[in-house]
Amino acid sequence: MIRVCIAGVTGWTGSAVAAAVAAADDLELTAGVSRSDPGRFSSVAEALGAAPADVVVDYTHASAVKGNVLTALERGVGVVVGSSGLSAADYDEIDALARERGVGVVAAGNFSLTAALLLRAAVEAARHLESWEVVDFASASKADAPSGTARELAERLEEVRRPALDVPLGDVVGSPDARGATVAGTQVHSLRLPSFVVSTEVVFAADGERLSIRHDAGDTPAPYVAGTLLAIRAVPHRVGLTRGLDRLLG
Repeated sequence: MIRVCIAGVTGWTGSAVAAAVAAADDLELTAGVSRSDPGRFSSVAEALGAAPADVVVDYTHASAVKGNVLTALERGVGVVVGSSGLSAADYDEIDALARERGVGVVAAGNFSLTAALLLRAAVEAARHLESWEVVDFASASKADAPSGTARELAERLEEVRRPALDVPLGDVVGSPDARGATVAGTQVHSLRLPSFVVSTEVVFAADGERLSIRHDAGDTPAPYVAGTLLAIRAVPHRVGLTRGLDRLLG
């Protein structure tokens, strides 16, 4: 039985994951953390002190996620990170601490299985096409940019190579910021507009042709539940950081 503590347990995704954990025969929901619910624990440290867990699942906020992850790791508890807002440097720090404590961390910008397949397809396309850019769509209220999905995609593509730019950014005439932000060598354009949840599109191009690969999330958390449960079951058997749900797929 894997004991699970969920940070952000009353949130949009956290509540759906909590229900799925409670219904699973091999998982036990031992604690939930919510700053808005006085009936829940107010911090990960408080929750782990009162109810030991094997895995902490974080679906909180960009401002809280790093502290929650480090708190869990310091106590030798594995972590599943579903929140965005962590930088490459943050992940390096998390990986080092996880290895020091001998526990695992599974982090994904998106725990949807179809988003994981977007990552796989994009990496394969980058092996054959040398030019691409990423468009990151999210709701108008999303404070962090780019989304965790878009950041993870850019960082994964960098493992293949960096895209070609016919006009170097330093040579752009007019407003260079219009070319987007450079994330792991890829130009990423973040749109924040009403009616979007999270959508990520990578556009590859070659002479005379283009390939667009896009993932669109709907307005329920259902797509993220199965991937999160997969990560919960995987993380006790790992040491150090694993980035991307696709790494867990067969």
